[in-house]
Amino acid sequence: MRFDRIRLENFKPYADADLRLDDGVTVIHGLNGSGKSSLLDACFFALYGAKALDETLDDVVTNGEEDAEIELWFTHDGGSYHVERRLRSSGERTLTAKCVLEGPDVTVDGSRDVRQFVTDLLRMDAEAFVNCAYVRQGEVNKLINATPRQRQDMIDDLLQLGKLEEYRERAGKARLGVEDILENKRGALGELDAQIQEREDQNLHERLNELESELKSVADDLERYRENRDRARQSLDDAQETLDSYEEKRERLDALAEEIDALESKISETERERDSLREQISETRERKDELESRVSEVLAKTTLETATETAIETRLADLDERESDLSDELNEARMQAQALDNQSTNLGDKADDRQSRADAKRERADELDAEVERATEKLDDLRAKLDGMDDEIETLEERFDEPEVDVDVGDASTHLAELREERSSLRDDVEEVRTELRTVQNRVDEAERLLDEGRCPECGQPVDGSPHVDTLDEDRTRVAELEAEVAELQEERESLATAIDRAEELVDTESELESLRTNRSNVEQLAEQKAETLEEKRAEAETLREEAEELATQAENTRDVAEQKATEAEDARETVTELESQLETVEEKRENVERLADLGEQIGDAESTAERLREKRTDLDDLNDERREHLTDKRSQRDELQAAVDDDQIEQARSQKQNAVDYLEKVEAELERLTDRRDELQNAIGSVSNAIEQLEQLSEQRAAVAERVTALESLHEETEELEGLYGDLRAELRQRNVESLERMLNETFDLVYGNDAYSTIRLDGEYELTVFQKDGQALDPEQLSGGERALFNLSLRCAIYRLLAEGIEGTAPLPPLILDEPTVFLDSGHVSRLVDLVAEMRTLGVRQIIIVSHDDELVGAADDLVTVEKNSTTNRSTVEREDATSLAAVESLASPDD
Repeated sequence: MRFDRIRLENFKPYADADLRLDDGVTVIHGLNGSGKSSLLDACFFALYGAKALDETLDDVVTNGEEDAEIELWFTHDGGSYHVERRLRSSGERTLTAKCVLEGPDVTVDGSRDVRQFVTDLLRMDAEAFVNCAYVRQGEVNKLINATPRQRQDMIDDLLQLGKLEEYRERAGKARLGVEDILENKRGALGELDAQIQEREDQNLHERLNELESELKSVADDLERYRENRDRARQSLDDAQETLDSYEEKRERLDALAEEIDALESKISETERERDSLREQISETRERKDELESRVSEVLAKTTLETATETAIETRLADLDERESDLSDELNEARMQAQALDNQSTNLGDKADDRQSRADAKRERADELDAEVERATEKLDDLRAKLDGMDDEIETLEERFDEPEVDVDVGDASTHLAELREERSSLRDDVEEVRTELRTVQNRVDEAERLLDEGRCPECGQPVDGSPHVDTLDEDRTRVAELEAEVAELQEERESLATAIDRAEELVDTESELESLRTNRSNVEQLAEQKAETLEEKRAEAETLREEAEELATQAENTRDVAEQKATEAEDARETVTELESQLETVEEKRENVERLADLGEQIGDAESTAERLREKRTDLDDLNDERREHLTDKRSQRDELQAAVDDDQIEQARSQKQNAVDYLEKVEAELERLTDRRDELQNAIGSVSNAIEQLEQLSEQRAAVAERVTALESLHEETEELEGLYGDLRAELRQRNVESLERMLNETFDLVYGNDAYSTIRLDGEYELTVFQKDGQALDPEQLSGGERALFNLSLRCAIYRLLAEGIEGTAPLPPLILDEPTVFLDSGHVSRLVDLVAEMRTLGVRQIIIVSHDDELVGAADDLVTVEKNSTTNRSTVEREDATSLAAVESLASPDD
C-alpha cells in the first residue's frame, strides 16, 4: 500500500496544497512550525477521520475559514482508491459535510462507514496504524514506555493474534454458557423424575373408574327428581292461574271503587269551584269601580278635560316633542362643556410638554459642555503623544545615519537579501574547498599508509626507485594551502554573519519606523476628528439653549389659553344644569298622562276578566252533568263483578298452590345437592384425567431432556477442547513471532547502533524487553541514554514493521513507513546509522518511506524532497518538491560543524 497524492484546502495552516508522493524515500523538510507534520496528519485523517485526531474538528479548519477539504489518493493491493472529506463550520461546531471513498467496484459514503471500510481493507484501525507504521512526533518512545501488557496487546493486535484471543474468549463464554444450560437441564431432569414418581404413586386409573361409577348413580337420581319437580310446577301453574283470575276480578272491583270515589270527589270539587268563581266576579266589579275613581283623581293633575284615548295620545305626542327638543339642547350643551374641558386639559399638557422639552434641552447643553471639556483634555493628550512619536521616529531615522551603516531608509530588505545571497555563494566556495581538501587529505593519508608499508603511493609497488614519491610533498603542501583557504573563508563567513545580523536589525528598525509613521498618521487623523467634534458640540449646545428659551415662551402662552378655555367650560356646565331641570318637569307631566292611560287599560282588563269568569262557571256546570252520567255507569259494573266471584274455588286453588310450593322447596334443595356432587365428581374426573395426561407428557419431556443432557455434555467437552486449542495456538504463534521479532530487533539495532557496549536484546513471551551488556549485565531499556532509547525504539518499530511485512506474505500490503522527526534525540553519528536503517528497509521491499526531518544526511538519502514554508504575513504554509542533492549541499554549509 502507498500514498499517491494528497490535496488540502483550508486544512490547518494550508490554504491550498496539492502534493504527489512516489515510491522510495520522501523527506518532508522545513522550519519548525511550518506545517510539516500537518501533511502526515492530513493523510492519517483522510483514512480514519476524527479517530486520527488528538484535537477536535474545530482545530482542523484553518482559522477564519468555514469549510475545509481533504482528498487522498492511495494504492492498495493493486487497486486505486480515492477518499474525499469535506468539513463545514456551523455556529460553534464543525461537522463533516461529505465523506466518500471510491475504489475498484465500490463506493462508500459516510464517515463511520468509510472508517470501517479502511479498517477492514488495511486490517488495522487508527491505533494499530500508529503502532505499526506511523511513528508520530514525540511518540518515538511510545513502545518502550508502555507496560509489557500494553506492548503485548499492541503487537498481538497488529499480528492478528488478538483475533485468536477473541475466539478463545468466545469459546470460554460458550463453555460457561453450556455449563449453565447443562446444569439447568440436569436439574430439570431430576425434577421430572420426582414429578413422574409422585403421579405414579397416586393410582390415577383406579381412582378414575371409581369416580365415573359414582357419577352415573348421581346422574340417575338427578333425572328422577327433575321429572317430579316438573309435575309439581305444572300443578303450581294451574292453581296460580285460578288465583290470578280471581285477583284480576278483585283488582277490577277495587279500580271501579276508586273511579266511583274519584268521580264523586271531582263533582264536589267542581261545585266548590263554581262558588269561588261567583265570588271572583263580585270582586272584579268592585275593582273596576275603584279604578274609575282613581282616573278622576289623576285627570285633575293634568290639563286634560277628559281621559279619552285620543286626548291622552295627543298630549303624549306634545310632551315627546318637547322632551326631544330639550334632550337635543342638553346633549349639545354637554358636548360643548366636555370639548372645552378637553381643550383646557390638552393645552395644559402641551404647555407641560414644552416646558419639559425646554428643561431637557438645557440639560443636554450642560452635558455637551462637560463633554467638550473632557474631549479638550484628550485632544491635548493626543497632541502630546504626536510630539513623542515624532521624537521616536527621529531616533529611529538616526540609526541609518550612523557611520558604520551605509544603507538608506527603505533599502534594508534589499541589502539583507544581497548579504544572504553572498553568504550562499560563500557556502558553495567553502564546500568546493572542503571537498578538494578531503580528496587531497585522503590521498595523503593513503600515500603515507603505503609508504609505511614500503610501497609506492601511485602504483602500490615497492617504494625503492619509485619516481612518484615526490608528489606526496606536493599534496601535503596543497593540504596546507587548502586548510589556510578554508580558515580564510571561515573568517569571511563570520564577518558576513555579523553584517547579516546588523542588516536584520536594520530591517526590524525599518519595519518599526514604518509602523510608527503609520501610527502617527492615525493619531494625527484622530486628533483632527476630535477637534472637529469639539466645535460641533459647542455649536449644538448653543442651539439647544436658544430652542429651550423659545419652548419656555410657548409653554407660558399655552397655559393662558388653557385657563380661558376652563372658564368657558364652567359657563357651559351651568347651561347643562338648567336644561336638566326643565327636562325633569316634562318627565313628571308625562308620567301623569301615562298613568291615565294605564288606568284605562286596567279598567278594560277588569271588564274582560269578569266576562271570562262567567263563561268558565257555565262550563263547569256542564262538566258536572257529564260526570254524574259516568258515575251511574260505574256503579252498575261494580254490582255485576261482585255477583261473579266463587269463594270455595279460590280456597281450593290456594291449598293446591301451597302444597306445590312446599314440594318444590324440598326438591330444589336435593337437586342442588346432587348437582354440586355431580360437578365435584366431574371436576375430580377432569383433574384425574389431566393428571394422567400430564404423566404421559412428563414421560415424553423426560425423554427429550435426557437426550438434551447427553448432547450438552458432548458439546461442553468440545467447547472446552476448542478453548484450549485457541489458547495453545495463540501461545505458539506468539512464541514464533517473539523469536522472529527478537532476531529482527537485534539485527536492526546492530545496524543502527553499531556499538560494542551491548551484546544482545532479549524479548520474552510476554513482550518484556531486556538489553544485555557485553559483560552479561541485564538492563531495562529505560536505563539507556536518550539517544540510545530513541535508536532502540526506532529499531523495535522497524522490526515490527518487518515482521508484519514478512508474515502477511503480500495478502494485505502494509501502509508506508512514516517517521515524524525521528532524529530529535540522535547525534550526527547515530543519524548516519538511521540512514543505513532506511536503506535497509528499502532493500527489504518497503515501497514507500516518508520522513519528516531537516537533518542533512536524511535529506541527502531522499529520493524525493518536499519543502514546506510558512508565510509570516499570512501564516499560511505551502509545499514544493525540490532536488534533494542540491538542498543537502546548501544545508551542509549552514550546519554548526562549519
